[in-house]
Amino acid sequence: MGRVELSLSRLRMLRELHRRGTVTAAAAALHYTASAVSQQLAQLERDVGGTLFERLGRRVQLTELGMVLAEHAEEILASVERAELAVEEAQQARSVRLTAGVWASVASGLLPAALASLAADHPGVQVRTRELAPEETAGAVRDGALDFSFVIDYSGHPMSWDPALTREVVAVERLYAAVPAGTVPGATVTLGELADQPWILAGPRSHFGRAVRVACRRAGFEPATAHEVEEQFTALALVAAGLGVTLVSDLGLVQRPPGTDDAIDVVALTEPVMRTVSIAYRTRATRRPALHLVIAAVREVAAAKGLGAEASFGLPAGADVPDPHGPRLPLP
Repeated sequence: MGRVELSLSRLRMLRELHRRGTVTAAAAALHYTASAVSQQLAQLERDVGGTLFERLGRRVQLTELGMVLAEHAEEILASVERAELAVEEAQQARSVRLTAGVWASVASGLLPAALASLAADHPGVQVRTRELAPEETAGAVRDGALDFSFVIDYSGHPMSWDPALTREVVAVERLYAAVPAGTVPGATVTLGELADQPWILAGPRSHFGRAVRVACRRAGFEPATAHEVEEQFTALALVAAGLGVTLVSDLGLVQRPPGTDDAIDVVALTEPVMRTVSIAYRTRATRRPALHLVIAAVREVAAAKGLGAEASFGLPAGADVPDPHGPRLPLP
């Protein structure tokens, strides 16, 4: 057998196939078509001169040869990334392209000003964005599809965390009750006082939807969901129409529909519900200079909006603030 020339992109496809179990899922994670991934995996089999996987119904299973190569692929791809980071650090590189995972409220509330500042101060650092659900961004960083992503944690309902990732807190937000104008007579309200209202919530599978439901249950009631919507803009439009109440974050208020100022009251919660916004990246990229320039730019914008990490100071005694370092154990 002659010398085997291994393609890094094909090794990356094999790694994703091993992790996800189907060609379709691997292709989606890598943003290729399934047919393109199938062709490249077939070429990889020709490169090594053996069968790497077998089809079992809709799923695939790696052969012994495939497992051996997949294990080495993890090491090879990690080594390549470490080499790239070492070169970048040695050159003190400032001409770098990064891909970021974002979601709606951070994309509209923090990112535009941060990227404008970054472009002015460090024009060599280019950030491309990809919008994903908040629950998907950390996994995309872990798998190498993104260089970093924005992630969130809610008081009372923290996300499980992968020790292969590091996160840096960039903002701390409060959640407020958004209610039809005139619904709440006072300047503050407890969640319990909203127990009889129809609720407009994200689905229970979303982190935001679960977090709001947990907060309501801690207040002693199960929210009656009248409308299940994922986007804050849509939820606030429904509130403006008098169809229910919801919770909204500081950044979520940026998405308030035009012309609804008189139709929606945004009321502080007596017992604050908080969430942290962090930037997550692979731990082995900790010394990457360009990444920390991005983090600094986002923190500066958050601080200017009153959402810096120090924003959690001065809360009432016992207020539940998410741990910036995050949990290390799976959620129950």
